[in-house]
Amino acid sequence: MTFSEKLVGLRRKAGLSQEELASRLEVSRQAVSKWESGQTLPDMERAAALSRLFGVSLDYLLKEELEAPEAPQPEPAAPPEPEKPLHRVSPEEARQVLELSRAAAQKMALATGLCIVSPTALILLAALSENSWFALGEAQAAGVGLCVLFVLVAAAVGLFLRCGALTGAYAYLEKEPIEQEPGVEEWVRRQREAFWVEYHNGNIWGTVLCILSMLPIFAAMVFAGPDWSYALAMDLLLVLVAIGCVSFVRVGTPWAAMNKLLEEGDYTRERKALSGCLARLSGGYWLVITAVFLYCTFGPNGNWNPMDYWLVWAIGGVLYGALAAFLRLLPQKQRRKN
Repeated sequence: MTFSEKLVGLRRKAGLSQEELASRLEVSRQAVSKWESGQTLPDMERAAALSRLFGVSLDYLLKEELEAPEAPQPEPAAPPEPEKPLHRVSPEEARQVLELSRAAAQKMALATGLCIVSPTALILLAALSENSWFALGEAQAAGVGLCVLFVLVAAAVGLFLRCGALTGAYAYLEKEPIEQEPGVEEWVRRQREAFWVEYHNGNIWGTVLCILSMLPIFAAMVFAGPDWSYALAMDLLLVLVAIGCVSFVRVGTPWAAMNKLLEEGDYTRERKALSGCLARLSGGYWLVITAVFLYCTFGPNGNWNPMDYWLVWAIGGVLYGALAAFLRLLPQKQRRKN
């Protein structure tokens, strides 16, 4: 019995068509047809795959004098898993997403600003309490300053939670692939084009203010004023950084929502698992900076003098500006690589 006859017999006993056998061997149906008609022979790799598939030896397949063994039925292929249907975004849903993102942007920007300026009262009061003419002592000044700090941080956290509740219903836009109903993509693109100038200007102002935030500190050093002037310069630094971050978040949140609806930028289907948002980074970053400042000042090794640890905020402001600029440039670099 020739190889072609053995192959035809084994295939039929296994209940496979030429197409099914070709699919399992990852060859074309024409190749299988040529093997069965005796025009060609498979290479050793395909012959070994045939012997494993039909449960026979290579000797049996390739040597004509050997008789055919009973061919076992091949295991049926597992049925393919059904694909999960994509979430279809309607025009009404797209409009609601953008409206909520604009509303959330204002709250998130305010919350971020409150986090950053929360220690300003503590720093200034601590510096003023060292002067005899100031009404509050060091302990009293620290107490009032801490009360202001915790009230502002609590308000910021409440705003962040409120924003999460507003946009929680559309969290799938960051994690799952979507498809748009007719007209949605074109409408979102028009909205993004109209928003481009505002988005660009907001990022420019945010970057410039974060960079210039160190100027009050340098001015205080140049004029060598009293200690409270350094505290005031530190507070001005925080205010400038806060305004810069507010600018980032105010324009970044709606821009991110548009990119989510279009699955572009940081929210392509390939990058949704790694996508991030500058607004969320801002809030978390400044909460961490606040915690570091409190630990350094009032922790086990702190001296309860906030003025000695103002550098935590100065370094945090400079690093934030650099990090924000890097995160906005990173998608452009990755797109150029792709």
